[in-house]
Amino acid sequence: MTTADLLLRALQDSDELPLRPLPERAAELLRALDAPPRLAAHLRAVHDVAGQLVEWVRLRYPHLRFDTEAVLFGAATHDVGKTLYPAELSSPGSEHEKAGRQLLLDHGVDGRLARFAATHASWSDPDAELGIGVEDLLVSLADKIWKNKRVPDLEDLVVNRLAAASGRPVWEEFMELDEILARIGEGADARLSFQAAYPVHG
Repeated sequence: MTTADLLLRALQDSDELPLRPLPERAAELLRALDAPPRLAAHLRAVHDVAGQLVEWVRLRYPHLRFDTEAVLFGAATHDVGKTLYPAELSSPGSEHEKAGRQLLLDHGVDGRLARFAATHASWSDPDAELGIGVEDLLVSLADKIWKNKRVPDLEDLVVNRLAAASGRPVWEEFMELDEILARIGEGADARLSFQAAYPVHG
């Protein structure tokens, strides 16, 4: 099976795990970039978790204004810079972040959607904290919870935004968020297996 075949399968496969499809524009971009199949599988997993988070926030916080399209597109493309730095698919590294944002901009993606490639790992930067929106936090959260990684500092930021929107006590919002993250986290093994089934290289 060729790399292109594996990429297409990673983008479309729902036999093993029923993951929602990526936004078509994101899928087209990954095909145009000849993205590593493992990257496509990873983006599908994170995008699916972001979709679950968006649905939960919409249901529980109907008055909270945020850009659903931006969250979903951001989750679907947050690691696109790893097409340029494929070693970061299996090893730590942050070169892909700014490179990914620039790559999206170079392909005509609006800055409000391209930003997640750079912000998905910068939520803890004190200089960036005030400029980070709910959308950025949800993409960052999805990028952790897809593999059931709990990050208290990130979750505290999300809880504070939710409490400010709802007017309910922080502890109550923490309990609610903890419950949904635990529920989503239960699917982590299946998502990790889905990603691992695809190679970094063809």
